[in-house]
Amino acid sequence: MKTAILGPAQRAEALARMAERELDILVVGGGVVGAGTALDAATRGLATGLVEARDWASGTSSRSSKLIHGGLRYLEMLDFALVREALKERGLLLERLAPHLVKPVPFLYPLQHKGWERWYAGSGVALYDAMSVSSGHGRGLPVHRHLSQKRALRVAPCLKRDALVGALQYYDAQMDDARYVATMVRTAAAYGAQVANRARVVGFLREGERVVGVRVEDVEGGGDYEIRAQQIVNATGVWTDDTQALIGERGQFHVRASKGIHLVVPKDRIHSTTGLILRTEKSVLFVIPWGRHWIVGTTDTGWDLDKAHPAASSADIDYLLEHVNAVLATPLTRDDVEGVYAGLRPLLAGESDATSKLSREHTVAHPVPGLVVVAGGKYTTYRVMAKDAVDEAVHGLDQRVADCVTEDVPLVGAEGYKALWNARARIAARTGLHVARIEHLLNRYGSLTEELLELVVADPSLGEPLANADDYLRAEAVYACTHEGARHLDDVLTRRTRISIETFDRGTRSAREVAELIAPALGWDDDQVEKEIAHYRKRVEAERESQRQPDDLTADAARLGAPDIVPL
Repeated sequence: MKTAILGPAQRAEALARMAERELDILVVGGGVVGAGTALDAATRGLATGLVEARDWASGTSSRSSKLIHGGLRYLEMLDFALVREALKERGLLLERLAPHLVKPVPFLYPLQHKGWERWYAGSGVALYDAMSVSSGHGRGLPVHRHLSQKRALRVAPCLKRDALVGALQYYDAQMDDARYVATMVRTAAAYGAQVANRARVVGFLREGERVVGVRVEDVEGGGDYEIRAQQIVNATGVWTDDTQALIGERGQFHVRASKGIHLVVPKDRIHSTTGLILRTEKSVLFVIPWGRHWIVGTTDTGWDLDKAHPAASSADIDYLLEHVNAVLATPLTRDDVEGVYAGLRPLLAGESDATSKLSREHTVAHPVPGLVVVAGGKYTTYRVMAKDAVDEAVHGLDQRVADCVTEDVPLVGAEGYKALWNARARIAARTGLHVARIEHLLNRYGSLTEELLELVVADPSLGEPLANADDYLRAEAVYACTHEGARHLDDVLTRRTRISIETFDRGTRSAREVAELIAPALGWDDDQVEKEIAHYRKRVEAERESQRQPDDLTADAARLGAPDIVPL
């Protein structure tokens, strides 16, 4: 299979091709569900297109807890079907579909009551493990274990002694959510899908009651395109209702947004060899290992303000610090926080006023001929959602279509990853890079690492780390634009890398170096370089200001003080 390249020329070509002839399926929305739907359709042999108004995964799919998990707390809600489905998907991702991107991660669950709680929580975790193994794809993870207070404090010395009487340790998995989506888009393109980001749907084309296509605005190059397709799939997450409104039809269901915020703190602020899962009065709180950092989250509150840039308020940050500090021997302060990010979960609206009680399950509907809507769900089960959406769309196609095959289609970079991992010391010797750098690349790009190393061979300076974000090589910034569809400085610092949340300066000190690195690949002149840097700095300042505000309304107003990037 030829690896797809998503550079500026390929994007322009994809838009032109989509407008040339009628597609079988056009997917609207470039998050994890939209990308998964495009991959599902393309691998069934369908002529497939995918358009995204902003950047790949720029909404919910880059702002999650970065977990691939069955949802242990859903067992307590007796939602066995959802947990079983998610555990099967977790196993598939770890073992077959994306072993280079999805990794096991341990969690410690502190017990606060002697006797009954160990039996109660232990039974749930035992069932979790058993359901994982019974799915046929869960044998790669260690099973849970019971720990005494002494042993628990040995693996997590950060905990207060009086915060637990013992603990359970179990395993789930994690990934870089934005990188996962970008990799899936490239995989769909490799199987023939035409894909374009920064291509906003501004209207639907109709013939009578039937939807036959969309009008797309090229946000980057200007101009409008009419793209026709036998079936349109609306996979726009929290924007589902807005997209439906463009055709003047009331949806069969509604999607509500729930805001979740996360804090990123340096590794040395929490002394532990394992992640933590803690109970709160409303939900659960995770402390998740993240390279040289920890991610602490999340909240779960209703949000009806700006969907593109959800803001974290001072109250949100205080909530997380208060709850995590309840168990930490050395409490975290505001000064320990490197990064903050806020995302919106798309929840199917129901009877409950509390978003934490709304359904994480998904729904697929065919509200009008030619249009399929998929909404709800959780990141881990994106592949099932995509399959259901394409199955529904196939009913409207006048042809015989193959069944879903994505259970057996690894993402680009997976093929050969394990062999390269075994050879990482030899690759390091050959390239002159430290073996730790090769491991970093393999765990972000898999076997596509060879493409980055070719950039370094052509220009050895790209093998140097970024001056103010030395976890990343200079080659990664260039590769983001030449191969992964990044169009702006913000795309590189926020999603292709995580510099925006992994440094105390939020990426502002890296902005100039990265902008100058990527300018040739994107055809920028000096004026555009300055615009990109200025925009990024304004965005960071607006986010910092929003995080000083007391509530959602004032935080939203502050965040909207930074305008969106102005293209060339």
